[in-house]
Amino acid sequence: MSLFNGRSAWTIYKQELLRAFRTAMQSILAPVLTTSLYFVVFGAAIGGQMEGGMSGVNYGAFIVPGLLLLTLLGESTSNASFGIYMPRFTGAIYELLSAPVGVAETLAGFVGAAATKSLILAAIILGTATLFVDYTIAHPIYALGYIILVSASFSLFGFILGIWADSFEKLSIVPMLILMPLTFLGGTFYSIDMLPEPWRTVALANPVVYLVNGLRWTFYGTSDVSIWLSLGLTLAFLALCVGVIAFIFRTGWRLRS
Repeated sequence: MSLFNGRSAWTIYKQELLRAFRTAMQSILAPVLTTSLYFVVFGAAIGGQMEGGMSGVNYGAFIVPGLLLLTLLGESTSNASFGIYMPRFTGAIYELLSAPVGVAETLAGFVGAAATKSLILAAIILGTATLFVDYTIAHPIYALGYIILVSASFSLFGFILGIWADSFEKLSIVPMLILMPLTFLGGTFYSIDMLPEPWRTVALANPVVYLVNGLRWTFYGTSDVSIWLSLGLTLAFLALCVGVIAFIFRTGWRLRS
């Protein structure tokens, strides 16, 4: 068994980060601008009409975790999927497969870079949020850990999508047509306790509800669902993605064809 090659992992990681900085307008500024518009429309316009706030929290502050998660899911998935798809598209993946680079180094490079870009965006968005609302983080250590966990999980998920996709159109199918609708319907802008039955029960079938509420708990100590259930499902999703990637590299599915 070969040892982990830190130099190979660092080379892939550095190249992926540099690619993001070369397209800073699209990969960094665009999500920040979009989030700012959400704060203006929902936080100021709508929140100004809600005197009691939401779940005892000012509405503008209430939507901060949801907006942060909206960006994390989309950017982590897109960055990782595009990062591994391009070597497949150009044929450079065969050089990577023939080089003495193991699965751990490959994941550390591609997934680590995608997660890092998402964490940088998360920090920028939290800083941007302070310009619009006054929010607090009740459990900052837990918040940081949860953000890292979500970023890593969906970067792994994006890596799988990048291997599955055989066209640029397919790269955007899941983030745009599945993840984004689920996030908007997952309690990003409201508490699911506001929903009447049977819609509240239907909402609980949305996995993003547990992600949003898990992060919201770390901010304000309140959640529509159990924090332990949110954490458990997130860890289970992480383990599932790791298992799928292990299968892909063991069988060569979509990598050698």
